[in-house]
Amino acid sequence: MKTVQNRLYQAALRLFAERGVTQVTVSDLAEAAGVARGTVYSNFKTVESLFEDAATRLTTEMGIRIAAILNQPADPAQRLANGIRFFVRRAHEDPLWGRFIVRFGATTPTLRGLLEGAPTRDLTLGVELGRFHLRADQIACAVAVMSGGVLAAMSLVLEGHQTWRAAGADTAELVLRAFGVPADEAQRLATSELPPLPVAGYSA
Repeated sequence: MKTVQNRLYQAALRLFAERGVTQVTVSDLAEAAGVARGTVYSNFKTVESLFEDAATRLTTEMGIRIAAILNQPADPAQRLANGIRFFVRRAHEDPLWGRFIVRFGATTPTLRGLLEGAPTRDLTLGVELGRFHLRADQIACAVAVMSGGVLAAMSLVLEGHQTWRAAGADTAELVLRAFGVPADEAQRLATSELPPLPVAGYSA
């Protein structure tokens, strides 16, 4: 059953990223996953419910993977730089995942939570510590700027315009500088060694 569900998830990620949710049918999913229509219905009630399940699944597994390593650096600026680069690198390593996040990350509440949750906490802490030079009422906008930059950097990588290292480091550096980190330090934090993410949990 897990194998069938994983095939459906993989097919769903690709089709949703290519066409959007409303343009994907049960027949499309069945054909892409190599299963019967009845198999799709026996696992998911509707195409929309499959989309929500896929978004939740991606959010959960990436959240767990990132949380395990982002708790290590005490400096919120370093955590922010690492988090940005983790997302960009993941798009390089798993383009299917990346295209899904790029298409729906800004509009789907579940995925927005993945992009905004930890950065909001780090920015709040950084402001309290004087690490970031932002007003408290600017944090929500700052998180939106950062998440938009991450999605744009992922897109650059997926379209072959930049390597993940260049796009990730540049985005992290520019974000940190925008938040008040001195230029030299922002560059150092954005190019420091990045630890590996644990193995993904949703692949077939």
